[in-house]
Amino acid sequence: MAEKRTVAFHTLGCKLNFSETSTLSRLLENEGFEKREFEEEADVYVINTCSVTDNADKECRHLVRRIQRKAPESLVVITGCYAQLKPREIAEIPGVDLVLGAAEKFNIAHHIRELAKGDSAKICSCDIETITGFNASYSLNDRTRTFLKVQDGCDYNCSFCTIPMARGKSRSDSVANVLRNVEELKGSDVKEIVLTGVNLGDFGKGPDGNKRHEEDFLDLIRELDKVEHIDRYRISSIEPNLLTNEIVEFVANSRRFMPHFHIPLQSGSNHILGLMRRRYKRELYAERVNLIKTLMPHCAIGVDVIVGFPGESNDHFKETFDFLHALDVTYLHVFTYSERDNTKALEIDPVVPVNIRNERNKTLRNLSYMKMQYFTQLHAGQTRKVLFERHEKNGMMEGYSDNYIKVTMPYRADHANQVVDCRL
Repeated sequence: MAEKRTVAFHTLGCKLNFSETSTLSRLLENEGFEKREFEEEADVYVINTCSVTDNADKECRHLVRRIQRKAPESLVVITGCYAQLKPREIAEIPGVDLVLGAAEKFNIAHHIRELAKGDSAKICSCDIETITGFNASYSLNDRTRTFLKVQDGCDYNCSFCTIPMARGKSRSDSVANVLRNVEELKGSDVKEIVLTGVNLGDFGKGPDGNKRHEEDFLDLIRELDKVEHIDRYRISSIEPNLLTNEIVEFVANSRRFMPHFHIPLQSGSNHILGLMRRRYKRELYAERVNLIKTLMPHCAIGVDVIVGFPGESNDHFKETFDFLHALDVTYLHVFTYSERDNTKALEIDPVVPVNIRNERNKTLRNLSYMKMQYFTQLHAGQTRKVLFERHEKNGMMEGYSDNYIKVTMPYRADHANQVVDCRL
């Protein structure tokens, strides 16, 4: 019998990428491939790239060099957002054999069968405008929770963002199909599902991006809440203008959706929000936070914010700092603005010097740390439900409460991958 070919994966970037890598892995395992760790030798290496991180190019080159040193005869496949945006640039990296754009990612098995080492790098990509169809994906066996992709692409054209160019127009699964995928997870020991997408609140446009008015994100979460075999759901990230009062009210009364929202803000200055082409003003954001906290005082709220966007003066940054300082949010994900080819932000002046961008990042990260400390202290002594990870680290285990407070305690095998009442 022929020896099984082996494959190893590495994921850069977001939860959506993790869900897709896991699905690509299952596709290849179904084709007879044996999965290996990325540090081990394998016949094929697949790198799923991201375009949001600053140094996608650098990370990609570094990983390919590592593979070349370790296993020069192995095939190297690059896919993901960066592969869609810069296919030729990637194809020129020594050692890369195949570049798969957004439309071809899920045909990976077919492409690998036709590939031989030593051919010049093959690019299978297409114009992003022509992409249709939705490929459901979810991560499995990687964590105690699974990331379930229900939406892809984006119709918003924020001036700093390349995601619409990398993933195409907004498309989504049907409610019925999402429920089928959740049913597939039955018996997999998954305790928590994190719903992911590029613009999650835009769910309901169907696989080809044609708006279907009979299904929306609220319909989806209502149906998921009825599924008995999943303990917990989280909403990974949702735009403030798409986070309706009805969604907030539903989560407040839900049995299974966790009191935890992640809501991108990007700037606390209305002037900068306008330059960014965001679809709301800071007043709407504050309204959303106030409603959540009125209905769920214990709810965790995470915030994405970008510092150093072109045109951001000291006064604009102070507006952002003061707005966030006063806002009852839990933690911040702070991104330092970095230039992206073919984005409108490149036309905006003045450019903020990199050292000032970095200072502003540090200022907001300090604020985030203080807010998280405050939130944690607020709940000290309470008993909340904590889902513990399987992993043991130096005799300790970690988990997250329903409202996203990290809990560390001495390892207990009977708590691994279980939801446990825990005194914070």
